[in-house]
Amino acid sequence: MEFVIEEGKQQIDQSPTLIMPALSTGNVGQLAIDLLVSTMNAERIGYLDDPFVLPCVGNDAYGPTPTGVLALPLEAYVSFHNSLTLIQQRSPVIKGMMIEFAKHVAEFAAANGREHVIVLSSLSAGRNPKVDDLRETYYISSSTEDGRDDDCEKMGWKRLPEYNPAQRHWAYLRALAEGNSSPEESPFSEDEISDEAYCPSLPFAALFSCCKLVRVVRGLVALKRGLEFESRGWKKLGWEDHHGAKLLLMRHCSVNFIVSHVSHDEEGIVLTKSLYICHQAKGLKVTCILCYCSEGDNVQDSFQLAEDACKLLGLDPNNLHGRF
Repeated sequence: MEFVIEEGKQQIDQSPTLIMPALSTGNVGQLAIDLLVSTMNAERIGYLDDPFVLPCVGNDAYGPTPTGVLALPLEAYVSFHNSLTLIQQRSPVIKGMMIEFAKHVAEFAAANGREHVIVLSSLSAGRNPKVDDLRETYYISSSTEDGRDDDCEKMGWKRLPEYNPAQRHWAYLRALAEGNSSPEESPFSEDEISDEAYCPSLPFAALFSCCKLVRVVRGLVALKRGLEFESRGWKKLGWEDHHGAKLLLMRHCSVNFIVSHVSHDEEGIVLTKSLYICHQAKGLKVTCILCYCSEGDNVQDSFQLAEDACKLLGLDPNNLHGRF
């Protein structure tokens, strides 16, 4: 996954949270992201290019009239006022490649300093006739092994009962995320998705499994110039002069990015506070916010997910730059 920043745009360093959709019933997660981008007056800063996302292109997604601003499959937005990064996904992942895409997302989030990934998605109401109120919010969180989170519980949300890390489908997802299994060993049936396999088969489950397992350590890193890059998984792409400052172009975990704050000591050691090295450490915190819905008019469902995301972040939708 390659991040391409638009000319003249910049990221925010102090943005620990990334919000993105997982495609599912009614495209509710995508609609919720559109609401958040519009309401927060978020600014598009670039796009992501991933080989496993199908290509698509459209006209300006947010303006009242077409302006010729292209909408692309994976776009990155920043709300500077709320210190949030948002990713909008406009086309699906190639069949059979969801885990690989989820790994790329996790690596991108970790390499760019994000600590909490919030995934907005939906579940088919037809899969759970026992649901009494479609307006209820469900969740799973990496805060505990069983998916519970105190903050979510205080808001009256229900932990997704179908989540069981010991169940074979969820355990298989974890094994894939860890690289300890292969698609040939899949317990999923291509003919029919059983009730127990339904939730683990959805994109949000792959994102959850991969993001909570990506391992990073942040801090001061010393690398001898050109000697240890390959051995630690880094590839040096070259140096770039930017307004008199030397920026080191690096590639790690399939992500291209610029390393700033670079200096050299007398022995030619590259010192930086911006490098991220894969190491034994806790993974990203990831929270999936979910609702049951049906195909059709999903405006109210998307409002629900967008408002729930704001509640989790401690934001009042009425106090944002726009209004829901």
